[in-house]
Amino acid sequence: MTNGLADSTSASKQLAQERPRVAMVLDTDTYNEIDDQFALVYAAIAEALDLKAVYAAPFANDRSSGPADGMEKSYEEILRVLDFLEYPSEGLVYRGSPAFMTSSKEPVDSEAARHLVELAGTIQAPERLYVVAIGAITNVASALLLEPAIKDRIAVVWLGGHPPYWEHNWEFNLQQDPHAAQVVLDSGVPFIHVPCKNVAEHVKTSVPELRQMLRGAGRIGEYLLQIFSDYVGPDVPRTKEIWDLAAVAWLVDPDSLPSQSQPTPILNVDEQLSWTQDQSRHPYRVVTDAKRDRIFEKFVENLRGYVKQASGTQ
Repeated sequence: MTNGLADSTSASKQLAQERPRVAMVLDTDTYNEIDDQFALVYAAIAEALDLKAVYAAPFANDRSSGPADGMEKSYEEILRVLDFLEYPSEGLVYRGSPAFMTSSKEPVDSEAARHLVELAGTIQAPERLYVVAIGAITNVASALLLEPAIKDRIAVVWLGGHPPYWEHNWEFNLQQDPHAAQVVLDSGVPFIHVPCKNVAEHVKTSVPELRQMLRGAGRIGEYLLQIFSDYVGPDVPRTKEIWDLAAVAWLVDPDSLPSQSQPTPILNVDEQLSWTQDQSRHPYRVVTDAKRDRIFEKFVENLRGYVKQASGTQ
């Protein structure tokens, strides 16, 4: 059964069986904001994860001149973060789509999409490659259009849009490329949805707390604190969402982000980017909450362990 409930839920149950490490790739619009950098660090350092590749995703906002420029800046930021982390990047990082999809039928070719097709082909059942996407999901959708059979070898964890009960999906990742989101939702691939509203928005921190958490975390700790402080302002008494940390945290510790299985909603590519519910649709998992403290505790625990090991201290 490839599209039914058993297939969809097996992707998450696999994690509960305490597998040594989970094979994953990260698809990220890293330069779009300052939360992707935290997610990239977590994907690289978490003991539970085996990071196979990192794909640069396109984005367009005031930090880029368009999707191609956003993708290239994200590619450069991935390399920058890995350098601060002293993590090998050769053969790991791939450029993604230079444009968004203009329909749900035509892929945007890129080295990232083609690498995902190739990498998925090496996965042997019952294992799956987890594709954690934390930007516009163009690269992943394009790979599924290039080779639909990879849906039986991967599982997609995507941070984007809002919960299926929400009246609209005016959210950056989904709004950037709704056609790509539509492709993935309709593909039947095992899919874990991490909504922004009422879930990822709870994964917040502040400059004082982050300063404490990243103490002794070397160059990468200094960099994460710097970009966070620059973004919110060093003396501003406010918290800031680290949205994308939630998607990687689901792989590391699924219990920190409770989820439930339900029929996959239909994404309407309309003015509201609204959802339509159809009980006959294939199932997916939607995250319903985020245990914020536990997520940050696990992140800091893994980061300190990585830094300690890298420095050779016990």
